[in-house]
Amino acid sequence: MILLGLLIIAIGAFCQSSCYVPINRIRRWSWESYWIVQGFFAWLVLPLAGALLAVPEGHSLMQLFTADPRATLLTIFYGVLWGVGGLTFGLSMRYLGVALGQSIALGTCAALGTILAPIFTGQASSITAAVIIGVIVTLVGIAIIGVAGAMKASTLSDEEKKKAVKDFNFPKGIAVALLAGFMSACFNIGLYQGAEIKFAGVNPMFESLPATFLVTLGGFVTNAIYCFYQNSRNHTWSDYREGSVWLNNLLFCLLAGALWYSQFFGLALGKGFLTESPTLFTFAFCILMALNVVFSNVWGIILKEWKGCSHKTIAVLVAGIVILIVSSFLPQLI
Repeated sequence: MILLGLLIIAIGAFCQSSCYVPINRIRRWSWESYWIVQGFFAWLVLPLAGALLAVPEGHSLMQLFTADPRATLLTIFYGVLWGVGGLTFGLSMRYLGVALGQSIALGTCAALGTILAPIFTGQASSITAAVIIGVIVTLVGIAIIGVAGAMKASTLSDEEKKKAVKDFNFPKGIAVALLAGFMSACFNIGLYQGAEIKFAGVNPMFESLPATFLVTLGGFVTNAIYCFYQNSRNHTWSDYREGSVWLNNLLFCLLAGALWYSQFFGLALGKGFLTESPTLFTFAFCILMALNVVFSNVWGIILKEWKGCSHKTIAVLVAGIVILIVSSFLPQLI
C-alpha cells in the first residue's frame, strides 16, 4: 500500500513538472494573460471539482466551509501567501528555465513546507529524526543541482544562455526562486490548517481536497490581482480578444492547469495510502517537491536547456537527481 501511495505521488509530480510544456504552445499572449487563464483551471475549476469528491450525498461544500469559519479563512489566507510564491514561481521559470528554476524554488518549498507546517499548527511532535534527515538529504540534492546551474551559468556564453532560456538572468532568477520557495511553503501550512475541514467518514484519499481548494482559491486571488494589474500596465487586455488563437490557447491552458493540479490531487490520493507510516505521511509534501525537481530536470534535458554544458556539469546534475530520488524513500528506511 505504501509503494502504491508513493507511486501515485510520483505520477502527480511528473504531471506537474510537465505543465510548462503545453504553455510553450500558447501563441500571441503575454505572460500575465496565459498565466491567469491557466490558473483559472489550475486553481479554481479543477480544485473545485476535486473538492466535490469529498462531499457526501445530501451535503454541500458551503455547509462544510461555514462549519468552522476561522479555519476556512485561515486556510484561504495561507493560500493568498502561497499565491505570491506561485506568482514568483512562474517568474523563476522565466529567468532560470524549467530545470533550474523549479529546482531552487521547489527545494526551498520542500524543506520549509515540511518543517513549518506541523510547527505552525501545533503538531511539531510529528517532525521525527527520520523526517529531518530526509529534508536535509533533499536539500543536499537541491544544492547539488544548484551548483550544476551555477556551473552552467559560468560556462555558457550570453548567446547560448538566451538560446536555452530566452530571459535567462541568473542573479535575478535565484532571488525570485528563493522567494517563490519560501512563500510556496505556505501551501502545506494551509493544508495542515485545513486538515479538519472534512466530512466524517470520507474516503481518506479525498479528505484533504476541500482544504486544497481553499488554498488554491486564495492563490488565485493573489495571481488575479497581479495579472490584471499587468494587463492594465502593459496594455495587454487585447490578448483576450485574439479570437484566432483563443481555442488553441484555451486548450493548452486547460492542459497546463490539469497537469499542475495533478500534483496535489495525487498528493491527496497518495497520502491516503501512507497512513500506515506516520513518518512518510508527514514527509509526503517533501517527497512531492523532490520528485517535482527530478522530473523538471528531466524535462530540462529534453528541452535542451542544458545543451552546451560540459560533461562535468551534467554529471553534477545527475548526482543531484539521484540524491533526490534516494531522499524520497530514505525516511522509511531509517
